[in-house]
Amino acid sequence: MKRTDIQMRDPYVLPLPAEGRYLLFGTTDKNIWSGPGIGFDCYESRDLENWQGPIPAFRPPAGFWSNTQFWAPECHPWQGRYTLFASFARDGRQRGTQILVADRPEGPYGLHSDGPVTPREWECLDGTLHVDSDGRPWMVFCHEWVQVEDGEMCAIPLSQDLKRATGEPALLFRASAAAWSRSFEGNGRRNNRVTDGPFLHRLSNGQLLMLWSTTGYEGYAMGYAVSESGDILGPWHQSPEPIYGKDGGHGMLFRDFDGRLLMTLHHPNDSPNERPTWLEVVESGGGLALKDGDDR
Repeated sequence: MKRTDIQMRDPYVLPLPAEGRYLLFGTTDKNIWSGPGIGFDCYESRDLENWQGPIPAFRPPAGFWSNTQFWAPECHPWQGRYTLFASFARDGRQRGTQILVADRPEGPYGLHSDGPVTPREWECLDGTLHVDSDGRPWMVFCHEWVQVEDGEMCAIPLSQDLKRATGEPALLFRASAAAWSRSFEGNGRRNNRVTDGPFLHRLSNGQLLMLWSTTGYEGYAMGYAVSESGDILGPWHQSPEPIYGKDGGHGMLFRDFDGRLLMTLHHPNDSPNERPTWLEVVESGGGLALKDGDDR
């Protein structure tokens, strides 16, 4: 199958250069908003064009606490195994990011953390792994607009085994810090703003960059922030405009086997039409830009 044959939100590509293959993860349940949570599938490719799958990566065990909205799995190698950071929900319980584990990158994944690692009383989603210069793991995640109105980007330190938080969450920035973030009405409020899909990346000059997404002025949008200190706690400076602002977002960065830096996203932002997409990007002016103005 081709990329355009795969319905997926929140695409995440894991290159496996020693094996000459890529794995593609993402939100793959057909009814992601209100249907039952089925699990996560992944797909395999040698060239990023032709794909095989779906491969069942995670299916919930009996008695699993969540029953809906299985979202945004990210695969991170850690201490000789593979972890899947993924968000889950259930009526009457706060949404959060839980960590799963497997011996092989395609799974099958089992439970690792005891429920969500994000604060239990918060509405949270889209946790991602960041390892600081001292080798300390952090989860960067979104404190949702449904609870705080102006969505927040936060970071929390993790234990070395990635099973629990070891400190309090730190606020990195709010969605309104970006000029390209647009407010909208919802939940009886007029000025909601979204934070979605953080992903951390080191530029060649050592600066720490974070991709993230929000509601923009031409639909779903993705931009970035740069840490002025080079550390996860910032302070964070927002890009003046989105790197992609035409109804697509929730992406990450990876290098293909030719060394190109590629940015993933899903586009468009409506179900069931969303498809995984990647665009080549280059470092420019202490940030990122689409190569040759590619805006497909």
